[in-house]
Amino acid sequence: MSANIAELEQRRAAAQMGGGQKRIDAQHAKGRLTARERLSILLDEGSFEELDAYVEHNCVDFGMADQKIPGDGVVTGSGTINGRLVYVYSQDFTVFGGSLSEAHAKKICKVMDNAMKVGAPVIGLNDSGGARIQEGVASLGGYAEVFQRNVLASGVVPQISLIMGPCAGGAVYSPAMTDFIFMVKDSSYMFVTGPDVVKTVTNEVVSQEELGGAISHTTKSGVADNAFENDIEALLACRDFFDFLPENNRSGVPERPTSDPWDRQEPSLDTIIPPSANQPYDMHEVIRKTLDEGDFLEVQPGHAGNIIIGFGRMEGRSVGIVANQPMVLAGCLDINSSRKAARFVRFCDAFEIPILTFVDVPGFLPGTAQEYGGIIKHGAKLLFAYAEATVPKITIITRKAYGGAYDVMASKHLRGDLNYAWPTAEIAVMGAKGAVEIIFRGLSAEEQAVKTKEYEDRFANPFVAASKGFIDEVIYPHSTRRRIALGLRKLRNKALENPWKKHDNIPL
Repeated sequence: MSANIAELEQRRAAAQMGGGQKRIDAQHAKGRLTARERLSILLDEGSFEELDAYVEHNCVDFGMADQKIPGDGVVTGSGTINGRLVYVYSQDFTVFGGSLSEAHAKKICKVMDNAMKVGAPVIGLNDSGGARIQEGVASLGGYAEVFQRNVLASGVVPQISLIMGPCAGGAVYSPAMTDFIFMVKDSSYMFVTGPDVVKTVTNEVVSQEELGGAISHTTKSGVADNAFENDIEALLACRDFFDFLPENNRSGVPERPTSDPWDRQEPSLDTIIPPSANQPYDMHEVIRKTLDEGDFLEVQPGHAGNIIIGFGRMEGRSVGIVANQPMVLAGCLDINSSRKAARFVRFCDAFEIPILTFVDVPGFLPGTAQEYGGIIKHGAKLLFAYAEATVPKITIITRKAYGGAYDVMASKHLRGDLNYAWPTAEIAVMGAKGAVEIIFRGLSAEEQAVKTKEYEDRFANPFVAASKGFIDEVIYPHSTRRRIALGLRKLRNKALENPWKKHDNIPL
């Protein structure tokens, strides 16, 4: 018996060391943690239970038969984050550069299958050189097996990807299909083809960081949701983020105690809207003053800043926030903001997270760049997402709600449950000046000024919409939190189903 125990301890020690001390030191020298160190920060202390620690690859080509390391480049298992179950895999760059083999892929697939069985989220820590070349098509098959599970798990359990090193070629498509992607600045990158291939094919000279670094993907492409300074910051942020998410699509949102009164009034909101319609204000302030303890976790803060998305809590329960941001492009909807918000709305709807929408939108951004880029289809994505969502939807119009953008932003016509407006709200087809120039074309400047005043008096308020039942109530800004809290209580048992279909055909 003692010999068996000794062998167990020896094998465990070998698995713990991964690619050996020299490679661990090299990983540390790059400012990166090892696969196991990352899991020790991400998960509650002592909660990690490893699976398949002794798995080895079965490749015999190119001298691989003599190179076998227990675990085969990925650490898999389950643990808890603040006491809630999560399944994890963490690629180990010290073992064959974290490259994916058939055995490596099977380990990831087993974790994802287990997560689906019990209804628990999956977090993947990506740090891999890509497919293991020595295995050829077997490693490509392994990737496809993982992709298939990403798709089946989508909308069933939350999936989060942390990119903590290289992620190139086919490897990028698994994170791309997960719900949220976090990256580490100056340490992680994602691209389909690397700088060398780009230079060969297109003659563009670009660095890894410019092509697929954390800053590029969180500001330009919108592929990633947040960028962090180092591994530790990213892992701790993931722990905080995880607390907002339900365990699966049937479990309901998590709830935590709060000392913030549900009926707290916020008098400063009564004066937040500037006297001039052309002056901006920061919608973040409205959001934070409405949510529990002002706690708002923004998603994609560096991309498409004209719309704000993220998570907060009302009476301790998670809610999703979508809000126009007047500080950027006057809050206009454009291609990037429509895509960004549409994906977020669909995530919230998939996981039964109520959606709060704060509206101050003068319309869609005009111009040839937007039209040629497909603003019609991209804007329709956001409209489609709101229209198909069956979760509780509460909308607050703070100022402008013009044209088709009024319809798109969770209007009553798209099955908004509670649609409120502040007294400062202006709900119309378009701004007064533009409307008068069309209706009263040919009038003198003085006459147009008079008509503009008439149009403003008639439409630059929420009462016409309220008289038609499109707005449920015109509320005092200081009572916004109380109204939302009461609304969410009433809607907690909301039952609404879309017609049966295999799936919809969103305008992708």
